[in-house]
Amino acid sequence: MGKRKSRAKPPPKKRMDKLDTVFCCPFCNHGSSVECRIDLKNLIGEASCRICLESFSTTVNALTEPIDIYSEWIDECERVNNLEEDNANHNEDDNANRYRYEEE
Repeated sequence: MGKRKSRAKPPPKKRMDKLDTVFCCPFCNHGSSVECRIDLKNLIGEASCRICLESFSTTVNALTEPIDIYSEWIDECERVNNLEEDNANHNEDDNANRYRYEEE
């Protein structure tokens, strides 16, 4: 009698690397000082630095991870910095134009 064919074992599942939950502060640059907390009951995520006490909060959903909150904080910091630079450049241009008109 013949032997039954054996099925090949499925390949093992690849494990996902764990994402960070503590990060570097964008204000004081102290490593591993920013901790992210997610409150799914109130749909609020908060990132706060233990050293300089800066904090950021945003709305979250069921799929939000701590890295998402930290990334939004960094994006918001860059957006605010770019707005301030644009306003400073705009004011310098206005002052330069004002002096040009007064000299003529």
